[in-house]
Amino acid sequence: MAEIAATASSPADIRNRNLRAQRLIIIFGVFAITMASPVVLAGLPLRFLLKGEVHVTQEQMAVFFFWCQLAFYLKPFAGILTDAFPIFGTRRRHYLLISSVLAASSWIGMNFLPHTFGAILFGAMVVNLFMVMASTVIGGYLVEAGQSNGATGELTALRMMVANFCGLAQGPLGGFLATAGFIWTTGTNAVVALAIFPLAYFFLREQPVPQQGSGVVLQNAGRQLKAIMRSKNLWMALLFIGLEVFAPGFNTPLYYKQTDELHFSQQAIGNLGAFSGGFAILAAIAYVPLIKQFSIRVLLFISILATALETLFYLFYSDWPRAMLIESQNGFFSAFATVALFDLAARSIPKGCEALGYSLIMSVINVASSASDVVGSQLADNHWIFAHLIYLNAGTTAIVLVLLPFLPSALMRKKDAVQSTNVTPTG
Repeated sequence: MAEIAATASSPADIRNRNLRAQRLIIIFGVFAITMASPVVLAGLPLRFLLKGEVHVTQEQMAVFFFWCQLAFYLKPFAGILTDAFPIFGTRRRHYLLISSVLAASSWIGMNFLPHTFGAILFGAMVVNLFMVMASTVIGGYLVEAGQSNGATGELTALRMMVANFCGLAQGPLGGFLATAGFIWTTGTNAVVALAIFPLAYFFLREQPVPQQGSGVVLQNAGRQLKAIMRSKNLWMALLFIGLEVFAPGFNTPLYYKQTDELHFSQQAIGNLGAFSGGFAILAAIAYVPLIKQFSIRVLLFISILATALETLFYLFYSDWPRAMLIESQNGFFSAFATVALFDLAARSIPKGCEALGYSLIMSVINVASSASDVVGSQLADNHWIFAHLIYLNAGTTAIVLVLLPFLPSALMRKKDAVQSTNVTPTG
């Protein structure tokens, strides 16, 4: 019996138990904060509303989605708040509870806004103001759990699996909501945002943080900022990730091509997202065993090169069968590259700065992604043909590979820890 008890409390067994609880929080937390974002479940309904009722141009639509995510560009401030300014004795739990209620209330409030560009933009920006806090909490929690258990790649892949499942669900559901009426969109998102509340209340437990004076709190914030500023690994990772994501995009021009040229219905466009999301989930699943066998340098090189090459298939985007195949392969390769980039980001963050570091990386990704769509849409409005946008996106993505050798060697050689396969005796 003594031997059994010792085995049951081995470090590997404790690690596995901790990981099970952490996976649960990450799964449900990422689902709620992803789906309730104005650019996810509400993305297609908002595009349909802006194009059909407000009659925006491609550039105006891209500008709308750029500015509605303003709070996410300022995410580092949310990271400082959660890491250095605990409320009610916690750094995660109460921030998540409060932001859940306020985000749900903001979605309900959007029902009472007039359908004008400025009013809808204001409502979306307010929603994101509270969603960014919830996202920061979950991101900081993921980094803490990954670094403490040697499972950064696994938990990053889990995060991407959940996010890609949201992409799988958002397509068909978003297509339905786009034609069902905007009140259904706001109501559904309010329910999803509020779903974070029971998750945080029942499962997110923290050791109470001692009450600190304002001077100590400011010292903590200053210490984190100094650690971030001195982290060569983090800044090199930020440069690499930002340049890779900034490749001039064609999301909005593709939407106009689908509706005006190919005459796809909103439901059909949403269904294409399901194919992309399904294969993206497969990519995240495939990443987990591969990061335990190969260095992150190898996986980054292969995934970014494959993403650049697969983008060229959009040159043949001319009917439904081809669209289905192209979106599927794009979902797989782009998701695999995204998982690798997020893994690189999580590994580069200094300890003690998890929420701030992760939020800084997410800000870079959000700004670069939104700006790339604005650039692509502006080019489309200035008579660039769709094929030229494809060539530009593929080329700028591939060029980023020249920076890969300059990333810190110690960081790029890293793999995930391989879990122990010892079986705990049960009788």
